[in-house]
Amino acid sequence: MKSVFKLELEEAKIMIAAGIEAAKAVNSAETICVVDDGGYLLALERMNGARNTSPDMAIAKAFTASGHRRSTHLFTQPGGPATIHGEAFGIHAMMPGKFAIFVGGFPIVVNGTVIGGVGVSGGNGEDDITVGVAALRALQSYLGNSYTVATEPDIKK
Repeated sequence: MKSVFKLELEEAKIMIAAGIEAAKAVNSAETICVVDDGGYLLALERMNGARNTSPDMAIAKAFTASGHRRSTHLFTQPGGPATIHGEAFGIHAMMPGKFAIFVGGFPIVVNGTVIGGVGVSGGNGEDDITVGVAALRALQSYLGNSYTVATEPDIKK
């Protein structure tokens, strides 16, 4: 039997609030969402002015990051798993609309275990990374030193 951490709405709201502040700092209208370890939506906020396509993209990014335990931009980097010779080439075609292989999705890793994902959509790639990392750092701050949250952009678990 294994004990597990469960991400809850309170943590998701803290992450989204921090993401919104980071998005404002870089002047980017973003949609930010948090999913649980099964990829199911816990919370989502679309900032005023964010594109109407960004909620679906943010959800797909969070789903992908949670389920495949890596930052979504790592899928298509040279030698990445979704490149032509990678083990996941074509995987996004198997789950149309749910699987994202571009910048803006980050697994939420606490004490070495993936407990969810955060997806960010609406800015350029650098903005999405800035906002996603801010959300992860907010979770670390909220949980304190008793927990370790992966807060770097390139997360692969």
